[in-house]
Amino acid sequence: MSETITNWAGNITYSARELHRPHSLDELAALVADSARVRVLGSGHSFNEIAEPGPEGVLLTIADLPAVIDVDTEARTVRVAGGVRYADLARTVHAHGLALPNMASLPHISVAGSVATGTHGSGVGNGPLSSAVREVELVTADGSLQTIGRDDPRFGGAVTSLGALGVVTALTLDLVPSFEVEQYVFTELPLAGLDSAAFETVMSTAYSVSLFTDWGAPGFRQVWVKRRTDQPLADFPWAAPATEKMHPVPGMPAVNCTEQFGVPGPWHDRLPHFRAEFTPSSGAELQSEYLLPRQYALEALHAVDGARETVAGVLQICEVRTVAADEQWLSPSYGRDTVALHFTWIEDTAAVLPVVRRLEEALEPFDARPHWGKVFTTPAEILRERYPRLGDFRKLARELDPEAKFANAFVRAVLDA
Repeated sequence: MSETITNWAGNITYSARELHRPHSLDELAALVADSARVRVLGSGHSFNEIAEPGPEGVLLTIADLPAVIDVDTEARTVRVAGGVRYADLARTVHAHGLALPNMASLPHISVAGSVATGTHGSGVGNGPLSSAVREVELVTADGSLQTIGRDDPRFGGAVTSLGALGVVTALTLDLVPSFEVEQYVFTELPLAGLDSAAFETVMSTAYSVSLFTDWGAPGFRQVWVKRRTDQPLADFPWAAPATEKMHPVPGMPAVNCTEQFGVPGPWHDRLPHFRAEFTPSSGAELQSEYLLPRQYALEALHAVDGARETVAGVLQICEVRTVAADEQWLSPSYGRDTVALHFTWIEDTAAVLPVVRRLEEALEPFDARPHWGKVFTTPAEILRERYPRLGDFRKLARELDPEAKFANAFVRAVLDA
């Protein structure tokens, strides 16, 4: 029986008439081996057609595979099924006295889908979520299971892979000793008072720092500062402390957000912006994000400010974060310490797309790489220029998937020379 399958935001309706839900690895392997085209739908938080299989393809989810979370306390690692969501993973890891080094702002997203698209958290010393991965297990085109670890020369292409190499069934992640975090919110940080050195100082104040603005005026309406309690407490003289609990998006209920006002709590209850037991919004939104070398942060912010009147009309909120460089070939943070400019738009594709194009024009001088799972219009030929290891990834895709079973239109646009 056919069903209507959409992403979380509802802006993408997939052409597949059925979402296949294998319950075992054998069932998954047989489905992959017998299908001509395959794409995997994670938690549905992508805003473009990266998961679109095409009308003749198979769309599947691994959410019904056994939800394995095996923690090795001695090695400080966890082997986790790819369909597990970060909130569930974090609780189990924390119960063993360990922690993930970083988390995204949403704990609701799946582990495999997050790392495959280059999703990240925040912090000048913190790499994207993929940087914790030490081993990938995937079902490849012929239904066989492959394991690729850090000592494998193919590893640089295996994690942030856009789903182009196979179905990721499990990942092994590095862990660190558990820690607590205090979260503070400040208001009204002027853009005019920042130079490059001051920006770097602000973003280095704590383990994770996020700046929020609606671009209604230059500067930032909120600053979220997340300090590990085992690290020094730094002053924050650039903005005033908030006097009430806040949500990043104006008008949204702050009850959905993680605890503020410096109340210490476990890492997994503070590093995300949103509480795992709440849906952060209704999904009535679109999202874009651009990641560029951190040395261009101030120039890029002033470029966005120059398009402020255009951007603000369809914007709910913009978040600015930092990400440390990593070595995944298709990671937007590959080879460079990064500043990430995230835009949550209103739910109106026709109104948003022209603004996205205008924004990309403003950011063009800064070698911006869009987040693979968000709305963008950057031409494929420009994307290919911005990933120096793309040729190596293309060879790896041909090796593991010689008939391009996992290559949909989105992937082919990126990979095809």
